[in-house]
Amino acid sequence: MKNIPFLDNWRKRHATARGAAVFAIDADADQEGIAELFSECELLRVRVAQAGLELDDSPASLEALDQLPPRWRDDPEELPWLGNDAGLYLGTVIVRTVPGALWQLWPSGQPVVRLASGREINVVEAGLDWAVNGAPELSQVYGEAAEA
Repeated sequence: MKNIPFLDNWRKRHATARGAAVFAIDADADQEGIAELFSECELLRVRVAQAGLELDDSPASLEALDQLPPRWRDDPEELPWLGNDAGLYLGTVIVRTVPGALWQLWPSGQPVVRLASGREINVVEAGLDWAVNGAPELSQVYGEAAEA
């Protein structure tokens, strides 16, 4: 089984939990706890720190991510994990800076960001597209969310 750093850290903090949890998030859920879990993005944070960039959960950090050389594409095993983290980080920035934005889970378990307008953004898909293809840029997805 491949080591998943962000999950290992979460397990350490929640040591009493055993097995897997299946849950749904609704508008009344603990958004702070959900945001904390989704914001870890440890693999992404480690890789960008190696490139000299610190992620501060700001829109400017998304622009900085867009400018990084995509060295992660050299590792096909790490690529989907990094793309997932990039999507969760994008969602973190949106939820923390766009009024009314919050985390939701689709019935499939896919985390998405729901904007105050009701529009849902599949941030994980956007992060994977960014990691694999470089487009759409994370800052572009953020800009569209902020305008909605």
